[in-house]
Amino acid sequence: MAAMIAHRTPLLTLIAALWLGLAHPALADDPIAQVRSLPHASLLARERGQDRIAYQPEVARIPASTMKLLTAYAALETWGRDHRFHTDIFQDDSGWLWVKGSADPYLVSEELDRLVAALKGQGIRQVAGIGLDDSLFDPDVEIAGRSTSNNPYDAPVTALAANFNTLNLIREGERLRSAEPQTPLTATGERLGRAGAAGKQRINLREREIALRYFGELLAAKLRTAGIDVGDQQRIAPTPSRARLVLSHANSRTLAEMVAPMLDYSNNFIANALFLRLAVPDGQGRISMVQAKRAMTDFAQRRFGWTGFKIDDGAGLSRANRLSARQLVDLLDAFAPYRDLMPRQGGDPHVRAKTGTLRGISSYAGYVQRGGVWEPFALLIEQPVDYDLRRRVASQLAR
Repeated sequence: MAAMIAHRTPLLTLIAALWLGLAHPALADDPIAQVRSLPHASLLARERGQDRIAYQPEVARIPASTMKLLTAYAALETWGRDHRFHTDIFQDDSGWLWVKGSADPYLVSEELDRLVAALKGQGIRQVAGIGLDDSLFDPDVEIAGRSTSNNPYDAPVTALAANFNTLNLIREGERLRSAEPQTPLTATGERLGRAGAAGKQRINLREREIALRYFGELLAAKLRTAGIDVGDQQRIAPTPSRARLVLSHANSRTLAEMVAPMLDYSNNFIANALFLRLAVPDGQGRISMVQAKRAMTDFAQRRFGWTGFKIDDGAGLSRANRLSARQLVDLLDAFAPYRDLMPRQGGDPHVRAKTGTLRGISSYAGYVQRGGVWEPFALLIEQPVDYDLRRRVASQLAR
């Protein structure tokens, strides 16, 4: 019986919402009034530093992906907009090339092309094997809220990763190919792709060892394309102490140029890679998830004086995260210098905000422009509602 009631709850909520709209026509035309009729919702909007609309703003709720705003702010304040992540390449006496990951979250195929061109420019012509060093992160790192699905948003987070630890493939009958001309199909891609369905596949690399093996395969393919002879062997291990540094590759993207798409596409991999890396900003030592949670909690307490909140991951995947609407608006006040990195709401140029979505959770936090001034707002809803309600609320706030 309990299972039946739980199954029917979203339907009952929808029926109730429809009834409210019919019984109270004003609610259907007034999204802010609709939010104020919801028992499990919070809304706070400020104007010139004062609360303009405040509905249950102190209640700590599940922020979903609006948690990425805190991760982005901490990263930008720690390293600066123009920071570039480095990936160090070493070579040992036996001719092995060692790649030491420093949690650069944007080592995409095009960036690996630049890295390989720089290696060739350093005179590298032969590589006996490829060593993969992801020792910056504890090997047992597990992201709270991450599931075991094949979806890209569930990709594992490793200190050394290519293409956000995801694959973009197309399977047509028995033919399998990469959906990206800049990304050759490797043995790991072939194996995972043939286990998947026909058509276009966007899947993740599932586990740390698979992700690192794929990185080595992709790097080897690009080295060979550049005319560099590469042995077939790979090894996952710390870089040998006697290996010499041959290249410190700076990503072509600045931190700001990583944060903007992270917020726009709600990229969980980038967010949690930054979240972990922030635990040890100088990149020295081994980072655990416990350290990362403690470091971000300390940052929020120190910067904002918050109490009664909880941080369980940096992307908002975990349902154990808790922030209030007031805390999000405090964050947005501080985030104002980086407002240009916020996503734009389609169809409304007067809204720049980040969405957050989990089952039964709908959140939205950002800025609305009124009278030429950008003002912060935060909306947190912990019950099923119309998917577009949050955008209608923001547009009404702007008007």
